[in-house]
Amino acid sequence: MIGWREAWDEALYGDGGFYRREWPVAHFRTSVHASTAFATAVLAYARSRHLHTVVDMGAGRGELLTALEAMAPGELTLVGVEVRPRPDELPARIGWSAEAPAHIDGLLLANELLDNVPCEVVERDPDGVLRRVLVDPATGAERLGDPVRDPGTLEWLETWWPLREPGERAEVGAPRDAVWRDAVSRLDHGAAIAVDYGHLAADRPPYGSLRAYRDGAEVDVVPDGSCDVTAHVAVDAVAAAVGGTFTRQRDVLRDLGVDGTRPPLALASSDPQAYLRALVAASEAAELTASGGLGDFWWVVTSVE
Repeated sequence: MIGWREAWDEALYGDGGFYRREWPVAHFRTSVHASTAFATAVLAYARSRHLHTVVDMGAGRGELLTALEAMAPGELTLVGVEVRPRPDELPARIGWSAEAPAHIDGLLLANELLDNVPCEVVERDPDGVLRRVLVDPATGAERLGDPVRDPGTLEWLETWWPLREPGERAEVGAPRDAVWRDAVSRLDHGAAIAVDYGHLAADRPPYGSLRAYRDGAEVDVVPDGSCDVTAHVAVDAVAAAVGGTFTRQRDVLRDLGVDGTRPPLALASSDPQAYLRALVAASEAAELTASGGLGDFWWVVTSVE
């Protein structure tokens, strides 16, 4: 058995790992896949800040960037950052790289990236000792390992996710803080936005949030490379690491004009086709802003002037 961070990293990003073989769209639905209204909101945000470059970390097949190019041809410099090679169908104007640029002047965006940054999992044992949780990568079976002694891990837990009762466990989000801190450090001017599902100190799940998905369905959490392994993000910790603010997606998108209000029924009589188009747009906007769904996601925003 090995620590969760090592097993998780190998399962997703090792040779033959899940994200070396699979595209996210085949297994789960993000805000980008739900509606082009998300891309419309990103474009509105970039324009409001007079930003002319969008770097999408964890770009998948480049769906967001493709939508942005279609909406505003030639207006933006677009760069996708992804571990897999450039998709063949990607428009020629869109850049592609395995690593974020060293210097960014524009908008740096990461939609559902940090939840896939592997973490150690720890648990307080019956004697009150904090221990690493070990896992068998082939089966997902777990047992408690050595006591946690790393000062950085202990400090992060005490600050952001203190475990008080036996059996309580946590995903140690320090690696996520570090990944986003490094990304934001590349921003010379503009804004960095991390969009993800997560929790705050007041509502941490007492037994952690490890989940796994394959083909659109939740499956047993087995870090064998056959499924996406994910966990909710400690949003307040990430924001503190980069001096950012955090806001629910529904509030941000509504401010950017994403409106899920049903069109007036009178339009159905006067212009049925326009009514249907407006109804579809409202339904998609409602999905992006819905409580209990995508609307509950968090936007961690950091500005660099």
